[in-house]
Order: sequence, then structure tokens, then C-alpha cells
Amino acid sequence: MDEWLEAHKITPEQASLARKILEEVRNGADVFAVTRRYPLPGGGYLAKHVLVAIYQQLVASGEWAADAALLARIRMKPVRSLSGVTTVTVLTRPYPCPGQCIFCPTEADMPKSYLADEPGAARAFQHGFDPYAQVRSRLDSYVAVGHPIDKIELLILGGSWSSYPRSYQEAFVQRCFDALNGCESHSLAEAQQRNETARSRNVGLVVELRPDQVTAAELTWLRRLGVTKVQMGAQSLDERILALNRRGHTAAQTLQATALLRAAGFKIVLHWMPNLLGATPESDREDFARLWQGYCPDEIKIYPTQLLESAALYKFWQEGAYQPYDTETLIDLLATIKPTIPPYCRVNRIIRDIPAQHIVAGSRRSSLRQDVLNEVARRGQRCHCIRCREVRGQAVAVEQLRLQDLTYPAGWAEEHFLQFVLPTGQLAGYLRLSLPGPESAPLGMSDLEGAALIREVHVYGQALAVGAEQAGAAQHAGLGTRLLEEAAQLAAQRGFRRLAVIAAVGTRPYYARRGFEPGELYMVRTL
Repeated sequence: MDEWLEAHKITPEQASLARKILEEVRNGADVFAVTRRYPLPGGGYLAKHVLVAIYQQLVASGEWAADAALLARIRMKPVRSLSGVTTVTVLTRPYPCPGQCIFCPTEADMPKSYLADEPGAARAFQHGFDPYAQVRSRLDSYVAVGHPIDKIELLILGGSWSSYPRSYQEAFVQRCFDALNGCESHSLAEAQQRNETARSRNVGLVVELRPDQVTAAELTWLRRLGVTKVQMGAQSLDERILALNRRGHTAAQTLQATALLRAAGFKIVLHWMPNLLGATPESDREDFARLWQGYCPDEIKIYPTQLLESAALYKFWQEGAYQPYDTETLIDLLATIKPTIPPYCRVNRIIRDIPAQHIVAGSRRSSLRQDVLNEVARRGQRCHCIRCREVRGQAVAVEQLRLQDLTYPAGWAEEHFLQFVLPTGQLAGYLRLSLPGPESAPLGMSDLEGAALIREVHVYGQALAVGAEQAGAAQHAGLGTRLLEEAAQLAAQRGFRRLAVIAAVGTRPYYARRGFEPGELYMVRTL
């Protein structure tokens, strides 16, 4: 025991105190209140990661039985895995970017647009941008604070992915999979195959692209890597604003890119930036409305322009040609547009994690999301985006769920957002089914010929271990299977002879058990 404590950097006194606190919490006491009743001798209070470590040791030794409810109460930042998966973010090494955007910060030894003291970037810099070290470090930190690491969504950020050499891309992804698998591999294909049964399975792989880099050939390559979701910087859908800010692509190219991504089954995340050079609150409101006219992203990140000295936009500000919105104006704008977001879209962010000391002018509020939600509530309105409707850790009575089919046109397809909702409107799970239209561009992928596409299946609630069950939890209650069957019936009724799913590497066994067979790049089920 002494060696275990030393390895975890826990003193015997801390271990004894942690056990005392855990006993009370296990009997129903509030963890915060109990911890405050037992201050440390030198001042301060026992950290949650110590509680988690002692709990895990008690379970591993057999002295205590595993208690999911207790772990949930002592877990640090439970919201990180309440969306059903645990997210790991890694950054690629610095590499030249083809863009000349005037709003983008530039810092030596960092990928374009990233700052060394941003949370994710700082971790990447600390590990020399090594993918294996970044992933292992993040997994270890999750385990230390009580989060499950069975289902991992991997976000590869740090620049425009397609600008990197393909040899670097393949090696980077392989090393990420090696870290998830906990062992070395000789090839990407080997690493992917091992991940199908690994402890930490990849259930989503995300990269960042520019709209002008999206082609059929590029999407085929992304599928070989295992990519399932693409983040894309639209920034604006106003041609004048794009030109003023030297974005280097057009709104028409963004529309074409979203249509291609949808035709290939990818989940689509668009970045949108209010307060660019030449924009006003009025023009931003008009521009935001364009997002739901053909583009129809599945997720969005709203990044209000933040003025940094290392960006070319700084000179425009010095000359008086640019003025950032103040906090009140920004909150008013975002509170106005947020309730207009369709129920099929998730708002991942409404501010970027840029440390306040870098921001020269404009809003420095790190609590902007909460400020906006408070203002929406003050106006007597509600946002119906996915994030605002997730059940998260709430117990779900499956018999109360209603299945709804939200249908909307997007690009060259008819989209069906099949969702299980509670009477309160909260969202327990959903499936994105895309029915390609006759004008859909041929991608040259044999798996997709004559096929309807499942672009995403997601069941909410605290992430559970693969095969685990928990009373009242939405995950592992059969909702995913029911959604798949509903999608299959709908596609068959519409005349499609096959159903293809853009399966992440770690989800292949799940789909195989539900009648899907491996194709070249997708898993396919005959209807």
C-alpha cells in the first residue's frame, strides 16, 4: 500500500482523510460539504483526484464493491463525458498554412492560429506535438479524475489538415491509435484493426479542413484514415466579408464542400465568426441565418473575432478601420441568434479559449456562453440546439421517450434527424440519416452506390463502459438499435437498396452485430 501511495503521490494522511470522506459520501453526504469539514493540516482541502484514486484502490483491492453512483459524485468535471463519449484533443506540429486570414494570430513554434498558452495547445507543446504522448497523457489524466476512457472521440487540431504531407497524416493517426491501443503497430491498418477490441475504442475521428480543400479524392483519403467528422472554417457566408478578411475561399465553395461532405456521410462542423472586418451586428444576424439555407451544419462553433496583436487585423484597428464589439453588444447579438438554431444542430462553443492577456480590445469574458444563456432566459426565450437539450446525467425512463423525425433539405440530400425525446423536450439519442438526391455528385465510392447514409448515431448520458449498464441511463438501453431499425425501414420505403454507415474504427463491432458488413470504406447493410 505504501508503494501504491508513493506512486500516486498521496501521503498516508491524505489517504486516511480520503477514506473518511468517501465513507460519508457513500452514505449520502454531499461531497463538497464533507470535504470542507475536513481541511488539510497545512491549509486547503483534499483534491477530488485523490478521492478518485483512493476509491479506485479500494475497489481494485476487493475491499469495496464498485459503485457507479459514488464515482459519479466524486468525479471531476463530469460534464466532460456526459455527452456519451470522452473527448481527447491533440495538435499537429507547426506547418505552413495556405491561408492569409487577417484575423488569425501567428506565433512562432505553434500551428497557425494557435497560442502556446491555450489549454490544448499548451499540452501539445509540452509533449513536442508527439501524437502518442499527447493521447496517453490525456487518457491518464481522465483516469486519474474518474472519467471512463472506453469510448474516445479524437480531435486532431492545429492547422489545415490537408496541407500536411499524407505521410505525416498517416503516421500521426497511426500513433494516436497506438496510444489508444496501448501497444505499437507496424501499419495504420494494423492499429485500426486492434482498436476494434481495444480498451479505449475510437468512436469518432475529427480533422480540420478549409472549404477549398474538400474534393472527392480528399474525402476518400480521409475515410482510409478513419475520419468521421470534419471541422471547417466557414467564418462568414458573405462574399464581401470573406474578401475583406482575405479568407481565400468563397461562400459558394463552402456550400459545395458541405454538400460533398454530406454525400460522403461525414458529420459537418462549421466555424462561424461574428465581428469580422466590415461586419456589423445587423449583417452578422443576416449572415447567421444563411447557415440554415443549404449548408445546414450538424454542429457549429461560434468564434467571435478576438483582436490579437500578432494578427494582421491589429493594424486595421490601429488605423481606426476596425472596431471590436463591446461585451454588451456581443451578448445581445448572440442572445438574438441562439434561439434561431435548429434542433438538429449542436453549438459546441460560443467563444474560443484565448487567454485574456492576449486580447487587445473587445470582450474578454470567459463566461460568455453563460452570459448569453442568462440573457436568452431573461427574454423569456429558449435555445433548442442539441447541447441545450441533452439529458446528460438525468435518469431516463425509456417508456416515456417519443421518436420524432425532423426532415429538412440540405445540399443534394434530404436529411432525417431521428430523435428520442422526453415529454420535456430533452434529447436522449438521435440518428442522422441522409437520403442522397438525383443531383448528388458521384464520389467514386462503391460502398455508397444506391445507398442511404447514416452519418451519426449518438445516445446521450454519462459515458458508460462498453457493455455496461446503469439504471436510468440512456446509454445501453437499446436506443441505438431502435434508431438503426427505424432508419433502415425509412430508407427501404424510399427505394434505397442499401444502408451505409460511416463507422468509426472502434464502432465496427457494434454495427457488425446489427447486420452491417465491412465494405471498402464504410459498413453496409443490404435492405
